[in-house]
Amino acid sequence: MAKRRKNIDESQKLELLQRMEAGENVSKLASEVGISRQRLYEWRDQFRIHGSLKSRRRGRPPRSTAGRDEVSAQPHGTANVQEPQEKALTKAKRRIKELEQKVGQQQLDLDFFREALRHFEEDRRLSNAPGETRSSGSLKK
Repeated sequence: MAKRRKNIDESQKLELLQRMEAGENVSKLASEVGISRQRLYEWRDQFRIHGSLKSRRRGRPPRSTAGRDEVSAQPHGTANVQEPQEKALTKAKRRIKELEQKVGQQQLDLDFFREALRHFEEDRRLSNAPGETRSSGSLKK
């Protein structure tokens, strides 16, 4: 396993996530950097939810410099989470649309092949009817 790093900056995290999304083996990627696979998945989830990878300190959030009226107008964290969630929703809707188009194309292909099979079986049935000449096999005996 590679030597463990204490701090990985945001640009390096983004690069790792891009490689992860491109299909690289997550275990090998984590081992290369010296972190756990779980950490990569945590970063991915944090990026999807919050839209950034800046480290979030545990504990009490910093005091807001905004006035009391502004703070009470919005539930805690709504403004920060809403935009990335909207982006994720838009991305999900786009993916759903792509998949629906793919299913539609597959249905067209399925209908085409069913019809072709029906024609093939009908021609075969007609050629096997009484009085029709059957296709002959090999003429060798």
